[in-house]
Amino acid sequence: MDKVKIAAVQLNSQPDTDQSLEQAYGWVKQAADSGAVFISLPENFAFLGDEKQKLEQAAEISGKVEKALPDWSREFGATILGGGYPVPAGKGKVFNRAVVVDPNGDFVASYDKIHLFDVDLSDEETWRESETVEAGKAEAVVYKPDNEQMPATGLTICYDIRFPELYRRLVIQGADLIAVPSAFTRPTGEAHWEVLLRARAIENSCYVMAPAQCGLHGTHRKTWGHSMIIDPWGEVLAVLDSNDKPGFVTAEFDRGALDEVRKRLPSLRHRVL
Repeated sequence: MDKVKIAAVQLNSQPDTDQSLEQAYGWVKQAADSGAVFISLPENFAFLGDEKQKLEQAAEISGKVEKALPDWSREFGATILGGGYPVPAGKGKVFNRAVVVDPNGDFVASYDKIHLFDVDLSDEETWRESETVEAGKAEAVVYKPDNEQMPATGLTICYDIRFPELYRRLVIQGADLIAVPSAFTRPTGEAHWEVLLRARAIENSCYVMAPAQCGLHGTHRKTWGHSMIIDPWGEVLAVLDSNDKPGFVTAEFDRGALDEVRKRLPSLRHRVL
């Protein structure tokens, strides 16, 4: 069988780790009950709120995450991508880390976000991720499962989507699917979310799976939602068309369809530079 069911979970995480993990567990369970064997969670799935609180609680948050994900994977017999959570990095900062946990409960891949969101979207909305987050090592991370039915998965997080050279490196290293767990802002999400995700899928002839945060987090932060899964031809296979409602979407990773696209339009083999 060349097809496996994958899921992208959309959350409205809050500055309360226990509440956020309880919400995540509920949607992971529903995704697993629907038949998904690879389930992805968005960036900041265990905590999304005040940056000072995040730093103060980072050790506690990461400890709870690293206990919960293996338990969930074993319970549901699924591979789970934890799309981004704070891990103490020293010097008053954290890594923004994504991990993959296999059905045995083993951590099989880890990626620390390398592109940090330091932007001035408007006079009212400014972000400086680098003030609290330490960039990870500048390398491309691809999880290559022993089970050949499962997709080799490239790991990225949110703002990484704007740097196509990372996505090309992931595919060169064997990625069939690239995960983009995110907490996109409302202005950038409305303008760029879908077009960037589809572009990365098309130019790399690969699947893209993008679980996202949605709604209001704490008292002021709003995210775009619209979690989606895209095929190598750039078609949106599934989208949760909402910027404020949690849930999940599923689609099939079809290795035969992937191979057919790369055969019909062999742009990856036609690279010159």
